[in-house]
Amino acid sequence: MANPFAKIRLFYSETALELKKSQWPNAKELRELTAVVCVGIVIIGAFISLADFALYNFVSLFTKLVG
Repeated sequence: MANPFAKIRLFYSETALELKKSQWPNAKELRELTAVVCVGIVIIGAFISLADFALYNFVSLFTKLVG
């Protein structure tokens, strides 16, 4: 019977090898990309807040008109 941990060991060694091949961002690129992500989060958050506010008011108006 084969060692059950052999596949796990092989997986981790291959994963480490692939991570060494990848190109990691330098400090400047990391700051720029972090800023892009933060701006994107603010834009999406503002859109969701605005949509939530509009839908809440629409539903409130509709329930007042119907009820």
